[in-house]
Amino acid sequence: MAKPVVPEEARRRRRPTKNGAVLSEQLIIETALRMLREHGSAGLTVRRLGTALGADPSTLYRYFSGMDDLTLAIGDVLVGRAFAGWKGTGDWRADLRELGLRIHAAYLGHPQAAVLTASRVSGLAHEVAADETILGVLRSAGFADPDAVRIYQAFIDQSLAFAALDAASLALPAAARAADEEVWQATYARLPATTHPHIAATAHLLVARMNHSAYPTALDMLLDSASAQLSLGPRTSSGRAEAAGPG
Repeated sequence: MAKPVVPEEARRRRRPTKNGAVLSEQLIIETALRMLREHGSAGLTVRRLGTALGADPSTLYRYFSGMDDLTLAIGDVLVGRAFAGWKGTGDWRADLRELGLRIHAAYLGHPQAAVLTASRVSGLAHEVAADETILGVLRSAGFADPDAVRIYQAFIDQSLAFAALDAASLALPAAARAADEEVWQATYARLPATTHPHIAATAHLLVARMNHSAYPTALDMLLDSASAQLSLGPRTSSGRAEAAGPG
């Protein structure tokens, strides 16, 4: 049975592990990220993590209640990296665009971890701070609270969905990823106009675009929609813009 989690200062080892390091939550998370990068999610177990750290696997339960708890902490670290050093400019659209690209890039920097964590909700410090920041940008821009929450949900879900999709591709074995990318050139670009006129007409554009993430385009479309909505004013519960009062 897993041991209850206690504050880190109370559970920190006073002597180094076999590898000469002093265990901490941060060290465990960084080691887990490295193992995910090298071996994928199937290679991350308590036993293997303990071996990599030079510590008895049971020691890890002093820091995390289990592998799921560690998974949530890994996701929170990725969010923290996305927001590290970010400062708002006061231009809500530019700020959200930068944050979206930062989130996407942070997850793609660790594709195996992204696949494992992008769909999770941790409620941990970095995640909560990120949500507060995004909602603050939207409310400060003048969006009514229902609109701010609706756009926030679309923004964060879109960011994480594309992160998971693009990370899944990056996490493939190199040969499989190369084969997928080659399909656009080897198959789609050779389809005849007599049977596939629309693909044939746009084949050169498909080849140029389809092996790159569509996230920046989708992000701009979302922000364009939000900007247009802001110019129309708050929406009613039915989704329609509220009618302006008498002048």
